Amino acid sequence: MSSGESSGASGSESADGDFGFAEPATDQSFENALAKARDGARLSVDDATELLATGTDREGIDPVRKEAVLEAADRRRAETVGDEVTFVANLNNNVTTACNTGCLFCNFKDSAHAFEADSDVDHAGFTKPPAESRAVVEDALDMGVYEVCSVSGLHPAFALNEDHHEILAARDDPASEVNYKPPETYATDPGTYLEQMDAMSVGGVHLHSMTPEEAYHAKRGTDWEYESVYRELAAAGLDSAPGTAAEILVDEVRDVICPGKIRTDDWVDAIEGAVAAGLDVTSTMMYGHVETVEHRAQHLKVIRDLQDRTGGITEFVPLSFIHQNTPLYRRGVVDSGPSRAEDELVVAVARLFLDNVDHVQASWVKSGDEHGLKLLNCGADDFMGTILSEEITSRAGGEYGEYRSFDDYVEMITAIGRTPVERSTDYRTRRRIDPDDGPHGPRLGPRADGTPMLPERSAGSDAAEAPPTDADD
Repeated sequence: MSSGESSGASGSESADGDFGFAEPATDQSFENALAKARDGARLSVDDATELLATGTDREGIDPVRKEAVLEAADRRRAETVGDEVTFVANLNNNVTTACNTGCLFCNFKDSAHAFEADSDVDHAGFTKPPAESRAVVEDALDMGVYEVCSVSGLHPAFALNEDHHEILAARDDPASEVNYKPPETYATDPGTYLEQMDAMSVGGVHLHSMTPEEAYHAKRGTDWEYESVYRELAAAGLDSAPGTAAEILVDEVRDVICPGKIRTDDWVDAIEGAVAAGLDVTSTMMYGHVETVEHRAQHLKVIRDLQDRTGGITEFVPLSFIHQNTPLYRRGVVDSGPSRAEDELVVAVARLFLDNVDHVQASWVKSGDEHGLKLLNCGADDFMGTILSEEITSRAGGEYGEYRSFDDYVEMITAIGRTPVERSTDYRTRRRIDPDDGPHGPRLGPRADGTPMLPERSAGSDAAEAPPTDADD
């Protein structure tokens, strides 16, 4: 049972079960929390907990209370950013699925051992050398894409640069001490992080890459600061950093779902380092597994405090847990992801709580078109991008396709009475789109001229077939 059916924990474990998570209880009431939200007052963790649960004084999500929260959030959205709904022309180019971290929510990875040159293990994973990454981006530029997002597994042969290779190789037992094996161990050399950044940063494209977890991997075994690592990456072509690998920024939850990943403080340090290096960053929350609504509220507080200190976060991206093919589901830890009511409340409370982050994203990849559009009336104002390739959610069991055209976007956004707007990654450049001036294509890219990115197909298909592109191996 997901937490859509209770005010406590998500997943099949009860809130007072094996994880030891107590049922959320606050000193606040739902009515007081809602009044504060309507008045525009800064909310506390207790306030957010009450709103996310629609009251900890009762079981389940109260539909009347839920609608009151959604209405308050939608009003705040209109006051903060107006009626525009933004999206980008982007491509996902994930470099490798090789990873040994062992996160229980993930089905994107493949054991790195399977990629070794002498391995006879069959797997469906891939590693793209820098030259292949460059070719993918070059092709995308010709279609009008101007953002490349790259989030990859933690390949043991990945190092920041050649000096990093030498430092890691000098360890007595680098494989066990720092998760390192030299590139010649593997059938395909992923290159260094700097080489991959240089390869993907071509033709004026905006490169959005290097999560806090990847940045940690790019400095493991050293005393390097995150800021210095991100400065080197920026010099090689990195333009902004995704605040993924956050999951839930509460360590007792991370101990359950991703014990091999960096801790909350390290994630925060990495984001602060990226901002100090002059990069914009995003922020995320992957919810709907074993956490309680109080954990979600605590996560939002980490993000808001971080933004108070840095001012570098451009958007908040709620990521609904897709459970079907994940170890958490296969092992019986959860039997579902979050309910749609939970999705709506997470978006709404994020809008109300994150008073210093202007933009909140709704995901058609996670939710599909119909519910994704509903989330735009719950406080969200951004609707992702064209993507062209989406390997992570699809491998986890997502069913909503891997591509949206500009015409799809214009049709869907105007259908709910909002204004479609093409935007840059950092939101600083925008282009309002005239729905009557079709067919529509990107114009903000270095090679974009308004031509549709791919041959026209029927708009709004939730099970859209991925287009023929070499972004997927």
